[in-house]
Amino acid sequence: KIGVQAQVYTIVNDETYYNDNLINGWIEYPDMDVAKYTGSTTGTTRSNEICSRFTPITWQVDRKCHMVSASSIDKLCEDMKAQKADMSDDLHAHGARELVADEFAADNHQRLH
Repeated sequence: KIGVQAQVYTIVNDETYYNDNLINGWIEYPDMDVAKYTGSTTGTTRSNEICSRFTPITWQVDRKCHMVSASSIDKLCEDMKAQKADMSDDLHAHGARELVADEFAADNHQRLH
């Protein structure tokens, strides 16, 4: 089984929002509004015709956008480069897959608080 946690950040030039531990997962916030659902993998190699062999995948997505300092992202990249596993392919932006057609989408969307 595979699970994905996702958060969206606005990168700011303000050290008030510094976090030196992004490598270990998402930041817990007291007011988190998380959606949980099953789905497939992301990436441009999958479509409505070609499914991932890694299904189902449980997604947990924080609906709120949070701020993080630019230096936090620098630290994350530094930490990724220091991993034993080669993470160099994850140090740049990637494309996203096309939206899944409604008839293929899961209907088990849940709101978690």
